[in-house]
Amino acid sequence: MEQSNQSYLAAEKVGSLMRKYAVPCIISLLVGALYNIVDQIFIANADYLGSYGNAANTVVFPLTVIALAIAVMIGDGCCAFVSLCLGKKQTKDAETSVGNAIVLTIISGVILCAVYLIFQTPIISMFGGTVNAETFRHSKEYFFYISLGIPFYMFGQAMNPVIRADGSPKFAMFSTLVGALLNIILDSIFIFLFRWGMMGAAVATVLGQIVTAVLAVWYLGHTRTVRLSKSAFRLSADIVKHTLTLGICSFLSQISLVAAMAAINNMIRRYSAMDAVFGQEQYAQIPMAVVGIVMKFFQIVISIVVGMAAGCIPIVGFNMGAGLKLRVKKLFTTLLICEISVGAVALLIVEFMPRQLITIFGAANESIYYTDFAVKAFRIYLCMVIFACVNKATFIFLQAMGKAATSTILSMIREVVFGVGFAVLLPLFFGLDGVLYSMPVSDILTAVVSAVIIVFTYRELTADRPI
Repeated sequence: MEQSNQSYLAAEKVGSLMRKYAVPCIISLLVGALYNIVDQIFIANADYLGSYGNAANTVVFPLTVIALAIAVMIGDGCCAFVSLCLGKKQTKDAETSVGNAIVLTIISGVILCAVYLIFQTPIISMFGGTVNAETFRHSKEYFFYISLGIPFYMFGQAMNPVIRADGSPKFAMFSTLVGALLNIILDSIFIFLFRWGMMGAAVATVLGQIVTAVLAVWYLGHTRTVRLSKSAFRLSADIVKHTLTLGICSFLSQISLVAAMAAINNMIRRYSAMDAVFGQEQYAQIPMAVVGIVMKFFQIVISIVVGMAAGCIPIVGFNMGAGLKLRVKKLFTTLLICEISVGAVALLIVEFMPRQLITIFGAANESIYYTDFAVKAFRIYLCMVIFACVNKATFIFLQAMGKAATSTILSMIREVVFGVGFAVLLPLFFGLDGVLYSMPVSDILTAVVSAVIIVFTYRELTADRPI
């Protein structure tokens, strides 16, 4: 069976392999992205919430990314460690890794929940929630209930890659999908029928996350490869170290986004106050709400981009190990073409259909200032989305080739050095529009660096020397 799989990865057409491995990844990521996006759509279309609720959602979103960063560090690290252990037939270490991952996730989830609840007001202020009184009120309400669900959210997200490592990618996808569908159903009931406002949106999300977590617990009692015993739940310093080391790239990739989003939100809050229109109390929340919407659309695009690239990881790993450099090069070329195609489609949508996009997010209930700023935001903020897609694919492909350090450095340069730096610098010269320019400028400069790396990678994959 093992030899058959090796022959398949080494001989099957690259396009067929990409479809087989990438599609489940794309679906899982898109379903995961639905949680926050669906909340924002329902909130935006509730006439009693509108842009105030949307702005509050934008404020809280980075705080859920912090929880996700910790969860994927544990989950992805455990997934990688379990795969290595099973390959070496070290079943006991694989079982201990899963048990330790469960304990770490529960402990970190409870601690993060407590931190959020204790320091609620300063945290919301740090992420731009004080743009006006109404936005702050909605942010506190939404954040409180989302915080209560953090342990369940983290458990479901951390166990998802562990379930995939156990050989059940379909169940991992199913558990996430069920939670997301429940969230959609309950959002419509709680927001429109019960009129529970931000509390309703948050409770719907948390209940969906609880269902996903419960399904994960059920699966852990019916694993296919790893059998959990009581001893597996005793923390092992050595295994915890290996697990977290393997997951640190995933953590840094997510947490760097939080720094960028915090900078963007605060610059929006600061420079909105200086704008002739958005400096008025009744319009102050519009820029933050709009940028949040734009970022949600971008999240959909990136879910597809990351799904395609992440799906290539096992293919790249095997062919690199087998010394089949030309196949890896061909896979890289195919991936880049696909990513450029996704970026091109996204670019056409944001440049030619921005009004249709904002209609989905409740533009009919808002002022003309909302629509005008949203159109401008879509067209400027995402005008270099093709480069963004290529950059993200390059980071992940380098990681798959075993160049984790290079991948991490490039990701940090994009999100922290450029993402935070230009979000702070450009508004000094261009005011509120400078926040919008920060995204395309960051993507262009990162693309220059990525292009150099791509050239060197092609040379390495073409060279005669063995890998």
